[in-house]
Amino acid sequence: MVLERVSSPSDLRGLSFPELAELAREIRSFLVERVAETGGHLGPNLGVVELTLALHRVFDTPKDRIVWDTGHQSYVHKILTGRKDDFRSLRQYGGLSGYPSRAESDHDVMENSHASTALSYAAGLSLAVARTEQNRRVVAVVGDGALTGGMAYEALNQIADRRLPLTIVLNDNGRSYSPTVGGLQRHLAQLRTDPLYLRAKRDVSGVLSRLARPGDVLLSGIHRVKGSLRELVTPTTIFDTLGITYTGPIDGHDIEQVEQVLRHAREIDGPVVVHVLTKKGMGYRPAESDERDHLHGVGAFDPVTGRPRVSTLLGSVSWTKVFSSALLEEAVARPEVVAITAAMQNSVGLDPMAERFPDRVFDVGIAEQHAVTFAAGLALGGLRPVVAVYATFFNRAMDQIMMDVALHKLPVTFVLDRAGVTGNDGPSHHGIYDLSFFSTVPGMVIAAPSDTADLRNLLHTALSYDGPFAIRFAKGAALSSGGDEAPRLLPIGEWAIEECPGGVQILAVGNMVEVARKTALILEERGIDAAVTDARFVKPLDSRLPDLAREHSLLVTIEDHVLTNGFGAAVATRLLDEQVTTEVLRFGIAEQFLAHGSVAALHEENGLTPVQMAAVIVERVQAAM
Repeated sequence: MVLERVSSPSDLRGLSFPELAELAREIRSFLVERVAETGGHLGPNLGVVELTLALHRVFDTPKDRIVWDTGHQSYVHKILTGRKDDFRSLRQYGGLSGYPSRAESDHDVMENSHASTALSYAAGLSLAVARTEQNRRVVAVVGDGALTGGMAYEALNQIADRRLPLTIVLNDNGRSYSPTVGGLQRHLAQLRTDPLYLRAKRDVSGVLSRLARPGDVLLSGIHRVKGSLRELVTPTTIFDTLGITYTGPIDGHDIEQVEQVLRHAREIDGPVVVHVLTKKGMGYRPAESDERDHLHGVGAFDPVTGRPRVSTLLGSVSWTKVFSSALLEEAVARPEVVAITAAMQNSVGLDPMAERFPDRVFDVGIAEQHAVTFAAGLALGGLRPVVAVYATFFNRAMDQIMMDVALHKLPVTFVLDRAGVTGNDGPSHHGIYDLSFFSTVPGMVIAAPSDTADLRNLLHTALSYDGPFAIRFAKGAALSSGGDEAPRLLPIGEWAIEECPGGVQILAVGNMVEVARKTALILEERGIDAAVTDARFVKPLDSRLPDLAREHSLLVTIEDHVLTNGFGAAVATRLLDEQVTTEVLRFGIAEQFLAHGSVAALHEENGLTPVQMAAVIVERVQAAM
């Protein structure tokens, strides 16, 4: 096998093109086999095999720096840079990261996993290289989906202005998570498919190539003439308008062609975009035929069929599906309800509403800041917008939430999917900071459902509230309430309080309510009276909190969130202000960038299992006797 002979990029440079084609096939088989065991981002990596091979053959890595935007497309890069044998631990606790990791390899420049950032990283790197006179090149690999994010254009503006010697590889597969949307996508689609453009490009290139002979003193001028003639007969690209050299589109699965174009781009003195067309899920039939997202992100699966190995537990339903159903129910009843997401329509459960009301669901691309201010505009016009995004991605839009929504007291509902510890995607994807951010926003209501009925009630309440309202829920299965009653309005700030005068009072948030109940059962077995309150509102806190604390010997808070400025901190601060002296024991995540691993393993690492918490509570109660 060719793959067995490759342990570093230098091993690639002596291979023939037939050997490279065989290597590409072996890498795809390897990816399917390994990702089938652990889960991960399969489709994006199957699509960049030839591109990654060409990059490591043309550029002298790690001396030359490759920056991967949305680093989930870096699996092939990891295989080629000495980490092939670690793939059985991919995304597992203590194992190989699913994203670039500086701790793993000198080939990984940064731990990049949020989209639209690579061009800014690369611009800074390129300028630093130029100022320090380092003899190295910088390459940014950017997906077409990432170019829907405004930050990419801010970087392009500076790259063009400073004429930075930077190679930008536009990996265009027509998709982000879902199909790429917006005006840029239409522009790229024209470059991909317009027969007049492609024929004119071929004709101009053919004529000028015949004019240019090896060693011809006019060769450098030929390229300038070629560019001028192309402008007369072909559309001007957005990159041309900015003054950035553009070449393409080229077949991203033709390694010889990709390599040839990259070698030319490497010699250009200034920024150049190489537009590469790839196919997400390339070479694996189940991924190619999956119209939803080409097996973008998967759990463990059968490598023959591409189907999940472990089906969802009988009768369980995810929080996302509960929200999806509840939102559609609200949209049917209220025509002013609209929904917005950032390239995650299917992931956050908006597909059913989009199918029923296609003119009321808006996918704005990977542009969370725009999504929020767009929602503010919709609210100003009398609509009731719901912005649904993963909790971690809302971090990117805090200024807009603060100044564009909250300052104007607008009725925008923020739905924070995948809040709390999310598992194997690692530090960039855990939703463990949102309470700290959102709690600083004046007038913001923050709620966390503990079961399916709670989520339906909270969404119904949010859409009737005259101001900003955030609802956070976890990844995975929701606790069923067992009923199917119509949703009802909940009094803002009111908890479901269970009292146990003189005993331990546990205040739990969202998915931790069930964990708290299991903890209380262990305490009762140890002879300690305990009650569990469902603190569904994190902000505002229940007005009865001071009196509740006075009635109990110990107050315990449990949250799936960092302890810094989280729910427990808010409770402790409130009691301090009210001069209540009841001890508060807080359980949550220590302030950190939490590593990747299963939710169970990470909760155990942070002392959030019922057995661990009960042991600490017993020790504290006994010490107070």
